[in-house]
Amino acid sequence: MTRRRFSILGLTCTALTLLLAAIWLFPLYWIFVTAFKGETQTIAVPPTLVPAPPDLQAFGYVFQNSPIFRWYLNTVLVGAVVTFCSILFSLMCGYALSRLEFKGKWLIYWALLVGFMLPFGAVAIPLFMLMNKLNLVNSYAGVILPQIATPLSVIVFKRFFDEVPRDFRDAALIDGASDLRILFRIYLPINWSITWALTIVTFIATWNNFFWPFIITNATPMLTIPVGMTTVQSAYGIYFAKTSAIAVLASIPTAAAYILFQKRVTQGVTAAAGLK
Repeated sequence: MTRRRFSILGLTCTALTLLLAAIWLFPLYWIFVTAFKGETQTIAVPPTLVPAPPDLQAFGYVFQNSPIFRWYLNTVLVGAVVTFCSILFSLMCGYALSRLEFKGKWLIYWALLVGFMLPFGAVAIPLFMLMNKLNLVNSYAGVILPQIATPLSVIVFKRFFDEVPRDFRDAALIDGASDLRILFRIYLPINWSITWALTIVTFIATWNNFFWPFIITNATPMLTIPVGMTTVQSAYGIYFAKTSAIAVLASIPTAAAYILFQKRVTQGVTAAAGLK
């Protein structure tokens, strides 16, 4: 009787999991399918779940009538610079807060916690005013600089460094090593899993960021992929097929990055959660 009860519970959980997965995957499938339809098919009633035959006109339109390769370049450049600088500065800041003693240390840490809880929209207007005074609107620096500060990464690194025995640093200091050498030669190698996970998550978040690039850029050549998607429309409304086509093209790099480094992301999240 108990075995039968557990089997029914297991089947129910499996069915619910499959249902939730289908609900989550259907919008992705619908965008992919819509990208291979003609514009008239996208508004057909009833809608077609499978395009017959597949139409590549939307992709051709995107390549011919939008600077998508420039948008790709902008997004890759912004994502790479933001990820590198964010991880580097977060790593150094986390080490300083964990292992160094200086005045205002806990004030900085609590400011980071407040920054983590504060939504980005609350500081978007002051940031824009600052970038405008510095003449950084419609520039790579204006897009990149505000995205470098990531309090969550600093907090994660600090919590990990807190768990590392202090004897490692003390022994290295006795041997004459500097704090930078200790950080990159001792602490970083035992922290690769979390560093990889934060690197991939930061790059994907930067790639998909719409809000700040939308505010700080208004010139078409300076747009990133998420912002450029909004320009694919006509005087009669949105081009559903063409917008879906550019969405599919925009998602390829992030999907590939996650698939290639999925194992490292899982290891990093597991290590950060203290399960390993």
